[in-house]
Parts: sequence; C-alpha cells; structure tokens
Amino acid sequence: MSRHHGHDHGYIEPPQLVNIDDGVFAYIQPDGSWWINNCGILSSNNDAVIVDTCSTERRTNLFLKTVERVTQGPIRAVINTHHHGDHTHGNWLTKPAAIIGHRRCREAILEAGLPHFEGVFEPVDWGKIEIEPPMVTFDDRIDVHCGDIRAELQYIGTPAHTTNDIVTWLPDRKVLYTGDLVFNGGTPFMVMGSVTGSLTALDRLSEFDADLIVPGHGPVCDLSVIDRLRAYDHFILDLAQRAISDGVSPLEAARETDLGEFAELSDSERIVGNLHRAMFELNGAEPGATMDIVAAIRDMVAYNDGQPLTCLA
Repeated sequence: MSRHHGHDHGYIEPPQLVNIDDGVFAYIQPDGSWWINNCGILSSNNDAVIVDTCSTERRTNLFLKTVERVTQGPIRAVINTHHHGDHTHGNWLTKPAAIIGHRRCREAILEAGLPHFEGVFEPVDWGKIEIEPPMVTFDDRIDVHCGDIRAELQYIGTPAHTTNDIVTWLPDRKVLYTGDLVFNGGTPFMVMGSVTGSLTALDRLSEFDADLIVPGHGPVCDLSVIDRLRAYDHFILDLAQRAISDGVSPLEAARETDLGEFAELSDSERIVGNLHRAMFELNGAEPGATMDIVAAIRDMVAYNDGQPLTCLA
C-alpha cells in the first residue's frame, strides 16, 4: 500500500491575504503541501512585523509585495516560528529587519545551510537564497510590539514539529500563529521533533483563548482542528507500538497500514517519517533526540514508489 498522496494537488490557487482584524493578516499559500507555507503580517502606527518568510526567492518576493500593499512603514522585525526553510529561506530579503526566533532555531538554521534535497523532492526553483538566522533569540518568551499590537512569542515547551517551535500569540486580538504545530488539511510531520511532544504541544495550544488560528500550512481555522491532530498523533503512536511488537520496520508498517480517515490529508508519505520518530521514542529516546533523518526521508521516498515527493513550491 504505497504511493498515497492524500489528494490530487491539481491547480493551485494564488496566495490569499486574509484580513483577520485591524492590522492583523494571514498570508495563506495554497495548497499548503511540501514547502508551501503560510505567513503573517502585523501593521500598526507605521510599524510592520511579519511572521515567517517563504521557501523560494519568488514566493518571498511575492509575499513582500503584499506586505507593502497593506502596511505604511518598513518591516521592523521578522518572527521565525521554527527553523525549516519554507519559513526562513526568505529571511535575507527582509534586511535590515531584525530576525527573531528561538535560540535553537538560530542553531538549526546555521547547521542546515542551503537546501540540498536532490532526489527527495521534485525539482524546485529556489532562486537566490542566503542564510539569515535570527539575530535576536530567546529561550522561553519575549514580547514584540508593533504599534499598538502586542505579540507574545512563546516557546511551546517541548520538541514537537521541531526542537524550536514557537507561537505568536496576540492576546488582545485572540489570534494565534502556530507555525507547523498545526497542519490544517495536511499530514503532520514530526520527524525532527517528537510525536509525544506534539501531543503535549497540542494541549498547550488548546489552553490559549484563541478565536482564530493561523496554521503553518492550510486555511485559517479555529481550535477545533486540534482534536483531529491529536487523533493522528495517537494513530501514529498506536501503529508504532504494534510495529515494534511485530518486529517490522517503519516503512513496512506504513505500507501495510490503511490510512482510513487520514487518507485525505496531503503528503501522506510523512507517515513513514513520523513512524521513525515514534518508534525511536518508544524504544527509549528522549523527545527531540538526534536520529537518522536521512534514513527516514529515504524511506518516505521508497513509500512513494521510489519517486521524488511532490513539491509545487
């Protein structure tokens, strides 16, 4: 049972700017699959702050043109929700804005370097990319003020999607930018974080009094999305435990599994990477511990009948 794509990508709509509240925007990039992320814009009193950038030079420049249309002043700061390149490759195009992120986000960006995914994804025109990690870092929390908009940047408290996930919480607007702690319509991806940690992070997200969530991928949603994400995490943990008991590999377990209610999610090959992480943890590894990511990604490609993963960035 391989080559599950979850859904037919088909025609991808252009990016959408969602005006959530006065000076508060979500920049939604359909279809939210590999390397097609969301961003945020805050604009108040001639100040502008953005949440994340994009994966390619072209996509980031299109996003920055949108920022110019809805803001009165220059971009003062960029908030990185985590280190992955779809959220950070465009950082350098925002200079001289201050880049802000978790301490481990800076470390991970510097370690990852430029994209090198030959044979993993379909060819991507990355354009020009220069590595620009956060220059302002924190461990637990820092507040950023954009005019009269107060944004609380909070480390989620555990490895989850990555080891350095933060949220941007607007308490006065009840809007929560979650980064990739939330995939809305896409398969969650925890190979660089923790499946058990993801459940802890989801509990933390549910504690925010948020009316709206801007996920890392997919349409704007509300807290009801968390129930489905919890169900998927439990599905992975249960499957991982059975795989260990039966003595089968993550790839074998994935191939033998009916995705059921999760079959409609995009990029369902992520099940293999998630199983690698879950089985690693169930065998005693700490959340976020270093594991063989290359082997996990290789197995994802194998699950995809040995073909590069669909990427429309």
